[in-house]
Amino acid sequence: MNWGSLEVHRRQERNRALKISLLLFAAFLIVTEQVLTKSFLYHLDHSIKGIKHHTFRGVPSHILLALDDLGLRSLTATCLLVTAVLIAYRFKSWRPINFSLAALLLLNGVVGLAKILFGRSKPRLNFDIVHSGAVGSYPSGHSSNALLTWGALAYLLYRYTKFGATRFVELYSLVVAITTTVCVVSLMRNTHWFSDLLGGVFLGGSILVFLIAADRAWPSKKQPS
Repeated sequence: MNWGSLEVHRRQERNRALKISLLLFAAFLIVTEQVLTKSFLYHLDHSIKGIKHHTFRGVPSHILLALDDLGLRSLTATCLLVTAVLIAYRFKSWRPINFSLAALLLLNGVVGLAKILFGRSKPRLNFDIVHSGAVGSYPSGHSSNALLTWGALAYLLYRYTKFGATRFVELYSLVVAITTTVCVVSLMRNTHWFSDLLGGVFLGGSILVFLIAADRAWPSKKQPS
């Protein structure tokens, strides 16, 4: 593919990514509206909360905690930044590091601000209050972090490495599997409402796809594809 054709291809990818990002953000707004107005998703949250939660101890508890840590910010951020530095060194480009830092800054800024703004109490407290005055559970930082950070790592591998370039489906299937696992474990451990997790996925996904759109909007000749 010559440079002119590559430019057209990247522009098409950018436009498609922007549309998907907007759709995901609109979905986040819909979930937010459902929570604030105590509509269908709000009642679904309490139906799920009403299901008896098994108390896990010993080895099962450690396994669930380890799976839950796949959405832990310190772990995912370390994996993403180490990968970005290695790729940046290989291709002599700051772009992978800049992309990763932008992802982490937007994740912490946007999701963190939303948590403070909505201030929703956690299901373990056995009551559901929005604007409680504390850093709340909506949207879920674990679910947004799992999708955004692992998704950013998969994107870097796909765009910069020979291994990733031929394994698009496998990489993003793994991201979906990790995100789903984090969400299911959070429900099992009763640490988040279902709508918290759904809102986190939509918001994290919107940020990730927006960053991909920006990456395609300002191409670099050092980027292989």
